[in-house]
Amino acid sequence: MATPFVYLASKSPRRRELLAQIGVAHQVLTTDAADDVDETPHAGEDPAAYVRRVALAKAAAGRGRLAADGLPVRPVLAADTTVALDGRILGKPESNADAQAMLRALSGRRHQVYTAVATAWNGNLDMALSESNVIMRPLSDHEIAHYVNTGEPMDKAGAYAVQGRAAIFIERIEGSYSGVMGLPLFETAKLLSGAGLVLL
Repeated sequence: MATPFVYLASKSPRRRELLAQIGVAHQVLTTDAADDVDETPHAGEDPAAYVRRVALAKAAAGRGRLAADGLPVRPVLAADTTVALDGRILGKPESNADAQAMLRALSGRRHQVYTAVATAWNGNLDMALSESNVIMRPLSDHEIAHYVNTGEPMDKAGAYAVQGRAAIFIERIEGSYSGVMGLPLFETAKLLSGAGLVLL
């Protein structure tokens, strides 16, 4: 049986690790397809609609890169993750002060993490959505400042990485741990199976 293979329209090392965890070989597209996608939220766009739109756009852009780069046609996988608090999208922080403000807002609160995963294959674009509730314990100003100074929050939606040092802040997750990391494996496996890949 051939090893399942996809093109990954993302440079995220977390997504690469998660694909490897389920035995899916992959190649990161030479130029990140996400570079072709405007990730600015639209006015009034809710978090679930936002990640759906961006994940589908990334998958479509990745499919376009296959032809441009002269690569053999195989399924393209893309994903997008955002953190939301009270329906407000918390993207990647733009500065240390921005990261600290996000973490203060999340401290002691329940928030949502939305990850949409999308595939482009045989002319089709398919998408699945993972929604998880994350409860973060109360954080002191000292803890927030120390964490931000590690640099870990700076390229993470919501200014934290559940698989990193911020794991000690997370009291409970209701939903998908891999989805909070950035690639929900249950939904990903269903989409890849729909694209004809045999995972087990």
